[in-house]
Amino acid sequence: MKKYKVHVVPHMHWDREWYFTTEESRILLLNNMEEILERLETDPQYKYYVLDGQTAVLEDYFAIKPENKDRIKALVQAGKLIIGPWYSQTDSIIVNGESITRNLLYGIKDCKEFGPHMSIGYIPDSFGQSEQLPQIFNGFNIDKSMFWRGCSERHGTDKTEFYWESLEGSKVLNQVMPLGYAIGKYLPTDKEGLKKRLDTYLKVLEHGATGEALILPNGHDQMPLQKNIFEVMDTLNEMYPQHEFFMSNFDEVYKDIEKNADQLDTIRGEFIDGKYMRVHRSISSTRMDIKDIHAKLEYRITNVLEPLAAVASSLGFEYHHGLIEHIWKLIMKNHAHDSIGCCCSDKVHREILERFVLASDKVESLIIHYKRKIADHSPAKDGADKLVVYNLLPNKVKRVVDATVRIRSNDFSLKDYEGNNVKYNVISKKEIDPGLIDRQIVHYGVYEPFLEYEIQFEAAVPAMGYETLYISKVDAENSPVKPEAKETLENEFYTVSFNKNGTINLEDKELDREYKNLLLLEEGSDDGDEYDYSPLRPEEEMIITNESVKADIDVFSLGLEEKAVIKYRLDLPQNLEDRKKKIINSYNDFEIEVSLKKGQKRVDVKVTIDNNVSDHRLRMHLPTPYKSSISVADQHFGSIERPVHDAAMEVWEKEKWKEMPVSIYSMMSLVGLHNNEEGLAVLTKGLREYEVIGEGYDTIAITLMRGIGVLGKEELYYRPGRPSGIKLPTPDSQMLGKQSYELSLYTHKGPTLEGETFKAAKDYTTSYDIYNKIPYDAMKLNLEDFKLPLSYSLFEAEGKAELSAVKMSENNEYLVVRIFNPYRDREIDETLIFNREFKEVKAGNLNEEVIGELSYDGNKVKIEKLKPCQARTILLKL
Repeated sequence: MKKYKVHVVPHMHWDREWYFTTEESRILLLNNMEEILERLETDPQYKYYVLDGQTAVLEDYFAIKPENKDRIKALVQAGKLIIGPWYSQTDSIIVNGESITRNLLYGIKDCKEFGPHMSIGYIPDSFGQSEQLPQIFNGFNIDKSMFWRGCSERHGTDKTEFYWESLEGSKVLNQVMPLGYAIGKYLPTDKEGLKKRLDTYLKVLEHGATGEALILPNGHDQMPLQKNIFEVMDTLNEMYPQHEFFMSNFDEVYKDIEKNADQLDTIRGEFIDGKYMRVHRSISSTRMDIKDIHAKLEYRITNVLEPLAAVASSLGFEYHHGLIEHIWKLIMKNHAHDSIGCCCSDKVHREILERFVLASDKVESLIIHYKRKIADHSPAKDGADKLVVYNLLPNKVKRVVDATVRIRSNDFSLKDYEGNNVKYNVISKKEIDPGLIDRQIVHYGVYEPFLEYEIQFEAAVPAMGYETLYISKVDAENSPVKPEAKETLENEFYTVSFNKNGTINLEDKELDREYKNLLLLEEGSDDGDEYDYSPLRPEEEMIITNESVKADIDVFSLGLEEKAVIKYRLDLPQNLEDRKKKIINSYNDFEIEVSLKKGQKRVDVKVTIDNNVSDHRLRMHLPTPYKSSISVADQHFGSIERPVHDAAMEVWEKEKWKEMPVSIYSMMSLVGLHNNEEGLAVLTKGLREYEVIGEGYDTIAITLMRGIGVLGKEELYYRPGRPSGIKLPTPDSQMLGKQSYELSLYTHKGPTLEGETFKAAKDYTTSYDIYNKIPYDAMKLNLEDFKLPLSYSLFEAEGKAELSAVKMSENNEYLVVRIFNPYRDREIDETLIFNREFKEVKAGNLNEEVIGELSYDGNKVKIEKLKPCQARTILLKL
């Protein structure tokens, strides 16, 4: 019989919130931490304790017990208390790549105050693992990873130890926890009970091991340390004399695994199999109101705030590292799998939403600050107001700009900085109380109102920069443009026509292709919980669409933009029981706004739902002419191809999977189908769940919302057996009331990745930003002693790489530019052209450390041979 070394690892898994609030768990934390510190300090035998791999736990603790920092520092430096590398135990499927990167960036930064961090990508409970995690870990000099969920022998091995490799070649030594992180919780001392548990566990652990190392993690959610663990280990060593049980840590485990490194398989891919453990593939659509604000917040930070702050820094203003880190940490508190998955109590969801709202306020305030700083320091012109347009994309793009102008005039002229008139359309205007502009105005008795104009005009603003326009009063009356009634929407690229039921037909003029019956809404049952969508059984189901409704359709032109507003009502069952009985006794009202702007190859769609019914799922169907075997979507630093039908659907019941392997997947901002000659992609700002359906797998179904009323439920059609979580009512998750979601349609030549879909998605999630500089400000700022140019571009990109991040390094030494290759089948080059020569250019890693040299020519940096789905970080001193 083979002898195994069983590493007993004391730890706790710390969900900051779940069905309980952060403050409830903090009370336990204060209690448990004192026991942990005292035991580590006073018992030489008690060698190690793993603090769940996240520094947010320490942050919560120090908020109450700052006096214990030195105690913790001493234990960390002694190697007894093991901390990091994460800030929070992040989800790795729903949040984007920059969020995961910043989680490690700030977690490792936090650890430096105390000592070494655990150099393992430790993810004990995330609902699935992104295939790009090895690349992200290697970017922080981490070459080991450990997780629980998502693995099966379908990946190419039935072993729990293997090398896991990203598409571009990054590799980590991976340990799967096949039975989870809690098998060693509350180990009993009675031999019969202990043997009953361990006989079951050891059989599974031994089957997956390649060498002599097994892990018995001694911990659980919010579990205090087990005081009698040595008594238990003595009993185990007596009961299993062929094995050796001893206190250890995860680093020691890997030392044993590495002895058999030549025997390990190397595998690639994402881990989202629910065969042995639940991964909840459809959790991406729970509480879509929360997920929507989160995704838009991610884009607002990485696509606008950080690049704008970097542009401002290049012009001489302070880059507010502390504020930006504070914002990131605020949203990363919501990135734990339960929090961002939204499988929590209503009370906790309200706290999560409040954090996102607070973070959004901070983001917008800081964006306004930087826009104002730049606008304040550009030259004034003949007493005119300024309208500064900011483009934070890496390319100069001509687009229709939406702007708000405030002025005390019935009319105004808009000119560029060379004095040329800029034609604009007034969409609306209204009076604004001057006290809302600056309360000092009315303090001195001036009550004349301002007029607030919503206008549209065309502009081509320099890449990663801005351009200054001027507003002057003129004596005339400026009225909003009168909507012109139309039958269809049309611009250079598309014609959109309308069907009586509210669906649309989209004609691509270049492809000479018509896509019919787009935007069909599908209302079906949801008998699931906050973890998983699950319909009623087929004989009970009742699917309702707008196929037979008579919609109210208003189509009109505003000059630079053409719009349609589609309204209709769907009669629906009130709840699951009514649906089973085929009773129609309620309804939902829908308003769908379709927009087509001049010069824009994209059809924007906004769906507003007035939800009155319970326990249902709403999806939008986008049928295509392309019968498909795979879908293409974006993921962290690249793209991913997935089968439209999971082959395990034929065997999952026979093989007793923990959940049905439905082909419902997550994306970041795009998913597409194609036939190699052409394709259609759906772009999103906050919606991140899709399924490819239809007889020929030719229709993209985007989940708009789910309404369910319980945290966990047992015996689901898609997930048999015990409940996930607990059976706790969550009426807020029925999502009653009004809510709005956005998506866009984009067609293209060639396969999905050849059609510049990534650039289209970046453009869709990154609007031009505007600042209207007038002589009044509610809060005053003193000016610096310099003037800025009227037009400015920090840099532009020439190639096919995609921009992921622009920021200042945490040490404020370098400008950080991160790009990635979206293609899965080829290397590409990229050239970045800056507005000045460099002092130095370095190759960096995700931790913003210098790892090599990069060649440059004057003001150009060429990045060669960017591997498929590889991210590269460039560090520049300007």
